[in-house]
Amino acid sequence: MDALNSGYKTALQRESEAICTLPLGDEAAVTVIGTEAIVRDLDDNCIQQAVNSRLAPGVTDLVLNPDAHLGYGAPVGCVMASPTHIYPGPVGVDIKCSMSLLQTNIDAEAIADRATRRELIRAVCERIPTGPGKGQRSVPKSRHVDERLGFDVVVEGASKNVLRRLGIPAEWAERCEDAYHRGPDGTVDALAERMSQLLRKSVLDKFPVQVQQLGSYGGGNHFGECEVVHVSEDPQMQHIADRFGLLDGKVAFLSHCGSRGFGHTLATRQFQTMKHRFKKAGLAFPGGDPELVYAELGTQEAYDYLCDMALGANFATVNHLLINQLVLEAMQQVLPGARGSLVYFISHNIARRETDPAGREVWVHRKGATRAMPAGHPELAGTPFADTGHPILLPGNPRDGSAVMVARPGAVRSLYSVNHGAGRAMSRRGAKRQLDQSQIDRELEQRDILSNCRFYPRDEAPAAYKDFQEVLRSVQAAGLADPVARLDARCVIKDGSAPDD
Repeated sequence: MDALNSGYKTALQRESEAICTLPLGDEAAVTVIGTEAIVRDLDDNCIQQAVNSRLAPGVTDLVLNPDAHLGYGAPVGCVMASPTHIYPGPVGVDIKCSMSLLQTNIDAEAIADRATRRELIRAVCERIPTGPGKGQRSVPKSRHVDERLGFDVVVEGASKNVLRRLGIPAEWAERCEDAYHRGPDGTVDALAERMSQLLRKSVLDKFPVQVQQLGSYGGGNHFGECEVVHVSEDPQMQHIADRFGLLDGKVAFLSHCGSRGFGHTLATRQFQTMKHRFKKAGLAFPGGDPELVYAELGTQEAYDYLCDMALGANFATVNHLLINQLVLEAMQQVLPGARGSLVYFISHNIARRETDPAGREVWVHRKGATRAMPAGHPELAGTPFADTGHPILLPGNPRDGSAVMVARPGAVRSLYSVNHGAGRAMSRRGAKRQLDQSQIDRELEQRDILSNCRFYPRDEAPAAYKDFQEVLRSVQAAGLADPVARLDARCVIKDGSAPDD
């Protein structure tokens, strides 16, 4: 394995400072986005997963982003396109894990005081649970969501009906990459029928509990961060920042979460179902990897998966919007007069039907990768971002900050995608074994970054992730996107219990 993958690295052909190709024969290739420093540190097994994914049935394109690392079936940080097949691996078990950014009118000076930030952390944690299995009942000021409303959430997504019942501003739906998802036939009815079927079969026997996770963060790398916005000094980027609704020197709130237990149930069940079908039919797993299962479009298996993915995606969308509404209410409690508006909500674990650069209709699978469509892209027509490109929300880490970027025309090279963050440099077990707890906490304390955790999770420490500056440099040097603003963390909300492994 190591010798084989070393051969892969040797075979990489560098096209520019931050773009390589890995030829695989018969015109197949993997595109790798990354500077020499990024490519040098790519994990051998991650490259093997990328090769397996590119050579899998029906796959026409595979892009490896600079945050790429070993994933489930396909690397986290990859983009994969197929006109004929759907793959659950390059979506993952946290369907539509996403980022969202809430911009407020609060001056940075208003949260300079540590006591104010502590109060803000408490106010947010009174409304938003954190951690695996946590739901609305574990905090006193959450929204109550019963099973009936939950059914409408997963079937309709961020519809006017759902947003009204949850007290979420209707205009926030316009600031979503996809405010709602439909069945493969384009209808709500297909999802309602599928959901009813799953409930009848007792597949979703935990749904009454899982629906109470709406408006909550999960474990692992999920988080909420109170930020200070620093808009670029470039006049063009300042104009774009204004169109995005970013306010220099003001407080914003960045959230990372997905479809929680509901999406995980749907995804893991789909993996089990497809693996069973492969074994029963005697089908070969691509690259010998049982996690890289697939279904051909037009089959019942593909139809069912696309329905389940849409249900999970609708949950994730409303989960984020509710989180942002609850964060705003917490800010208004601590800082009277606070107002907020959604900058954007964007996914990085989803398959979307798009038109590729060759004009073909394909399913673009983004796993730990985020959409990056520039000004004038047909998919942005009729949105607030048609003539600027949409906001790209890239989390780094509390120490090094996060970024808001905007796509350039060169993003066509990466299937209009970029990385979803910094990407892991250490496994969770490796980080817990190697990193020093006191040093982690001391580093955040020295930078005056507060947290709700008694001890910041070692497997989520900044040192467990890649060099965020080098990752961003790769994106910019490849001509994919430019920075519009940087976000400096002032306090962090995470799950302080045992992480999701």
